Amino acid sequence: MILKPNPSLGVPIYLQLMEQVKHAIETGALKPGDQLPGIRPLAEELVINANTVAKAYRELEHEDVIELRHGAGAFVSASARGQRLADKLRGAQPLIATAVERLRAKGLSDEEIRRMFEAELAGLSKAGGQRG
Repeated sequence: MILKPNPSLGVPIYLQLMEQVKHAIETGALKPGDQLPGIRPLAEELVINANTVAKAYRELEHEDVIELRHGAGAFVSASARGQRLADKLRGAQPLIATAVERLRAKGLSDEEIRRMFEAELAGLSKAGGQRG
């Protein structure tokens, strides 16, 4: 698993770390029971404050994505909640793949498609309905 936060995104580093861990779980790169890097070694590797990694890990634990075991480290949770989320996301993947395929067929570049998805998620699309 490779975590690479980008300070220039304007998104707090701890949130980026959280999303990257969740993504690794959703894609199967991390499986229930897998151990995450330690707080200090990860902070040193990423050249960020250890408190930032600790905050990300605490939030992930609060969301039942990982388990923090005192003296042993952080592990991907085997909880049903985390598994349900992964299953739901895997089920949605074909919808995304179809949408991307259709947009490419219309001649849009991957970058244009990415910007459209981001705008839609941010509620910036004029054609989009009410966000919930």
